[in-house]
Amino acid sequence: MLLNWTVMILYNYFSAMFVGPGYVPLGWTPEKSQDCMYLQYCKVCQSYKAPRSHHCRKCNRCVMKMDHHCPWINNCCGYQNHASFTLFLLLAPLGCIHASFIFIMTMYTQLYNRISFGWSSVKIDMSAAKRDPRPIIPFGLSAFAASLFALGLALGTTIAVGMLFIIQIKVILTNKTSIESWIEEKAKDRIQYYQTGETFIFPYDMGSKWKNFRQVFTWSGIPEGDGLDWPVRDGCHQYSLTIEQLKQKADKRVRSVRYRAIEDYSGVCCPVTKGVKTFFTTPCTEEPRIALSKGDLILATRGLKHWMYGEKILISAADG
Repeated sequence: MLLNWTVMILYNYFSAMFVGPGYVPLGWTPEKSQDCMYLQYCKVCQSYKAPRSHHCRKCNRCVMKMDHHCPWINNCCGYQNHASFTLFLLLAPLGCIHASFIFIMTMYTQLYNRISFGWSSVKIDMSAAKRDPRPIIPFGLSAFAASLFALGLALGTTIAVGMLFIIQIKVILTNKTSIESWIEEKAKDRIQYYQTGETFIFPYDMGSKWKNFRQVFTWSGIPEGDGLDWPVRDGCHQYSLTIEQLKQKADKRVRSVRYRAIEDYSGVCCPVTKGVKTFFTTPCTEEPRIALSKGDLILATRGLKHWMYGEKILISAADG
């Protein structure tokens, strides 16, 4: 059974890694040219971003139904490998729970024998040895320490990966991704901030957890659809989410503030020369840091106590 866990875990792990999330074709445009006004344009891929797709800086491509970029599979989790990735997150804790049970029972029986008869001296009954042969692997102090260490790894993996599975299954049952959950939260904040009276309804929630589940998990292993066109619930537009994204982009530009750099910054992740507080308050994000020179202009969209998020304003020679 333990070998079966291992095979299933590795199969789904490598499937998520090598199958990949699926990428929007380079130069993609919607069938109807007038629909381009509802979509964002990716300058890197030289194509429009299909609904539910986002550009990944690590993969350097627009990913279909992108959930996040996972460093452990060195790939994105998206349309094609979302099921394999989630199954890996489920099977890994189950296998570790099984292994933990084996470790606990082994240590319990061995400790019981050692506590009952002593660690160094055990009376040997030769007739009993014939009936109960010696174990293949002698269980001493070193084996006990190794088993205890392995038990800690198994329990740690169960907790950490199990929490990731719970997060993934929650977004799958609502037919969302982690990025789309964040977009929905920002939509509510935008409506509340401007008091527009709008009501944002997530368009891809089919209203049934089973129907949402079937969008990702199928008997064939191939997810439904083509990753570009998606079914929407009644009363929603095919581009409802992309329209909301454009509104949030426009709102970000309105709220942005212009700054001028007063000293150089190399763009390193944890700058030692910028103070101890800044060093220890580095954001836990994979977003790239922008190298700055004194006098550069920055358009900041939001900021923390020690860090700002935004972009550098590039002024060409023709613009003065």
